[in-house]
Amino acid sequence: MILEKNGDVIENPTLTGWILLSLAALCVGLGKAGFSGLGLIAVFIMAELFGKASVGILLPMLIVADISVYPMFRKHASWKPVWRLLPPAIIGMAIGLFLLDGMPEEWAKPVIGSLILVMVALQLVRQFAPDYAHRLAHSSGFGMAAGGFAGIATTIANAAGPVFQLYFLARRLPKMELIGVGARFFLLINLIKLPFMGGLSFTTWESLMLNLKLVPLILLGIFMGRYLLQLISQRVFEWMIVGFAVLAGVRLLFFS
Repeated sequence: MILEKNGDVIENPTLTGWILLSLAALCVGLGKAGFSGLGLIAVFIMAELFGKASVGILLPMLIVADISVYPMFRKHASWKPVWRLLPPAIIGMAIGLFLLDGMPEEWAKPVIGSLILVMVALQLVRQFAPDYAHRLAHSSGFGMAAGGFAGIATTIANAAGPVFQLYFLARRLPKMELIGVGARFFLLINLIKLPFMGGLSFTTWESLMLNLKLVPLILLGIFMGRYLLQLISQRVFEWMIVGFAVLAGVRLLFFS
């Protein structure tokens, strides 16, 4: 671990630590602007820096990005899809909190990697068996499973972006609407998670001060992502998400 979870080191990172934290902050912004696979790079970096506590240290950065992205994409979506996924997501979050509190640290990354790869497999089914995938994606059971997986993944490792996006891509949601729904969903979910992370002592005043220093880079990542999103077609956008999700899942499952 380059940094350990204590106030002195969080307040005074090394030069290498600052470089990695800056990259993580940029990736948070890019991920919230639509490139969720890049958001997983932030998960990797923070896990390397802070270990298991990274879940709570990263969370306020994600909330800052959620609050910033929401008004940008507000006109492209509604709250209706959020309410549909929220009940299973909350159940998943409860399971995730139980696992996070008692799970050995070395288990977390393989579990999330497995979940991501399962969702990638479903996305590939959508590409090669679109009629079957369309029926599956609109079934209540699939929505419940995706919501539950998202809840577990976001609680254990802040890694639910690909799970969420792969589910809605399977339902053929346009990319701007997809990001608008995601902004609503994760803003709500992350605000719900925050007091629990504080209760586990993963989010502290010291970590919040570190988060505050990284806000400009988070905002820069959001504006960069929004600009790049205008230049990429729907098909390229979908395959980029699949590609990033595969890399993230393999990394978490086999190289953690």
